[in-house]
Amino acid sequence: MLKNKHIILGITGSIAAYKAAYLIRGLVKKGAEVQVVITPAGKEFITPLTLSTLSSHPVISEFFSNRDGTWNSHVDLGLWADAMLIAPATASSIGKMANGIADNMLITTYLSCKAPVFVAPAMDLDMFAHPSTQANLDKLRSYGNRIIEPATGELASHLVGKGRMEEPDRIIEVLEDFFATRQDLKHQKILITAGPTYEKIDPVRFIGNYSSGKMGFALAEACAERGAEVTLVAGPVSLETHHPLIKRVNVESAEEMYQAAMAAFPASDAAILCAAVADYRPEQVAAQKLKRETEGEMTLHLVPNKDIAASLGAIKRKEQVLVGFALETNDETAHASDKLKRKNLDFIVLNSLRDAGAGFRCDTNKITLLNRAGVSKAFPLKSKQEVAADIVDELVNVLACVK
Repeated sequence: MLKNKHIILGITGSIAAYKAAYLIRGLVKKGAEVQVVITPAGKEFITPLTLSTLSSHPVISEFFSNRDGTWNSHVDLGLWADAMLIAPATASSIGKMANGIADNMLITTYLSCKAPVFVAPAMDLDMFAHPSTQANLDKLRSYGNRIIEPATGELASHLVGKGRMEEPDRIIEVLEDFFATRQDLKHQKILITAGPTYEKIDPVRFIGNYSSGKMGFALAEACAERGAEVTLVAGPVSLETHHPLIKRVNVESAEEMYQAAMAAFPASDAAILCAAVADYRPEQVAAQKLKRETEGEMTLHLVPNKDIAASLGAIKRKEQVLVGFALETNDETAHASDKLKRKNLDFIVLNSLRDAGAGFRCDTNKITLLNRAGVSKAFPLKSKQEVAADIVDELVNVLACVK
């Protein structure tokens, strides 16, 4: 799975840097091409000569390697890579990555990297457990970085606890597993809706909801990473897409989202309806801003919007997969199961506002997947990127059954 893959190996200033030699050797044996980028502190623990010999590439450490005008392009490196692995990753480098402190070649390369990033922390147990380190790791997870958890064992301080960088063989297995599943949606066309809709009252006011779009955007990136061509119909959010396989269609109202979804679905293999679509809209939209001084009390007459999930469910072919979301506040499973059947969904993603850290305006989510057979799978609280991976895993399984 690693044959001909381009891997950037970032090495920081940790005693675990010696394991980088085993990592390079293992990756090269698997057929990968490895480019080492090392921090100045990293060179205190392992020599560039060793790393260059093992990787068959000059080691990059500084922006400028000579005084002749040549320089190392972190942008080119970021575009070259199929993956970036930072192992070992110290608390200092993790903090810089999390907060965009680009004061060395490794961090600038990380910030420029378009490929998936894997981070293998290595530090003393108290440093790893410190709230600031854990907050920085959570921030990296929210960016979509994959954290390879350190092992528990004897540390450089001779204390015993969690903080040992994971062993090279296991890290290579993580990369292999990633690339093994990465293309399991290749040639599939996936429609995803994300974010809120805004229903105008007048030119400056609207009816909306608290959806940030983070879950839908995480799903779009996860599907694209695994080879799918994604059409992302996005409500009014400030998020950006990154993967070139994502085609973004911006909409504002439920009607616009309905039209875009209906247009894209017939050519799609699957649709994931993650958007928080307004159920109602004002029957009349004022052409000019309504003034409190002249209007006084105001009554809005709301009319139902078109049901996107039900409309797609009605035209769904047997080889297509339709996934819905249910955000509930009470009787969660009963409401989600009813929605699953009424709208002809293949499975539904249930979350509850009663669960801390789930729902709107969070970087985390806690879900249960329900399918037509009544089987449910509950997951613990995770980052939305990790939740997206769980949902896409289920989608891959269902697609395999209907094809």
